[in-house]
Amino acid sequence: MTKGLDDALSTAAKLWPLASEAPELLSHRENAVYRVALETGEKAVLRLHRPGYNSADEILSELVWTQALADKGFAVPRPIPSRSGALFEQVSDTQVATCLSWAEGGPLGAGGDPLGGSATEKIALYQRVGRLLADLHNLSDAFDPPPEFTRRTWDQEGFLGENPLWGRFWENPALKPDEGKYLLESRDIARDALTKYRNDCADFGLIHADALRENIFRDGDALTLIDFDDAGYGFRMFDLTTALSQSLLDPDHDQLLDALFDRYAAKRPLRQTDRDHARLFTMLRAFASLGWIVPRTKPGDPRQRSNCDRALWAARRFRDG
Repeated sequence: MTKGLDDALSTAAKLWPLASEAPELLSHRENAVYRVALETGEKAVLRLHRPGYNSADEILSELVWTQALADKGFAVPRPIPSRSGALFEQVSDTQVATCLSWAEGGPLGAGGDPLGGSATEKIALYQRVGRLLADLHNLSDAFDPPPEFTRRTWDQEGFLGENPLWGRFWENPALKPDEGKYLLESRDIARDALTKYRNDCADFGLIHADALRENIFRDGDALTLIDFDDAGYGFRMFDLTTALSQSLLDPDHDQLLDALFDRYAAKRPLRQTDRDHARLFTMLRAFASLGWIVPRTKPGDPRQRSNCDRALWAARRFRDG
């Protein structure tokens, strides 16, 4: 832990009603996330947000939204106000801190590891994921954001513009020149397809945008959606395909996607044309991840090459289809 992060943690710990128990670092992939104990004895999560990623207004908007979801009974960590009653606190010149209620259970799995369980268990699981995402989208449509509400937008520019939200994926240094050219061609094709889909009354609104296995907690049959760091406005199909983006090469991927789609459609309209765009959004997720990995790894890291292979595979699959 750096001194700056240590100082920010010390400041944050005084601003929330925490017990004397020392915070336990759970992860530091993006935000620094700590397990803490409240004075009431309840467990909670204290987050030190990554400087420069989300503004204070964007973080506050996330909390207002997730609090509204929690108030409607959606399974999401609820913001815990600081001693002053604020939903977030500025704990240094660059660092914002927030505190959330504890999510019981553990993640569905980890990226790179096979999804456990029998075929029947996995189908049942992704039926529940489909229901979870349908509830998220239904409640988000009913949410009336305040005038100052601001979050990023996962649209044509956000995915495929000159400066995509997660970076210029076609410039990943692990790409060979011909591969970069192929992705640039695919980018143009995808932009046209995405624009046509948007004009065809695509379902567009608030989305989680990162519903990976690590961000869906399971406690028995109950599921909780965590980590709204990348959430914003976008295509609802992106949420659905992202939920299975870590299982692309699994032999039962399409079967699990159908299970997710069918249960989602039981609670929210899902047209055949939406389903037909699954490969497009699978590719967009792979493109975004290809840009995301560059500033987070050192040159030559094997994950850069594996992300290239995934993006190229998804692009070929989309274009061949």
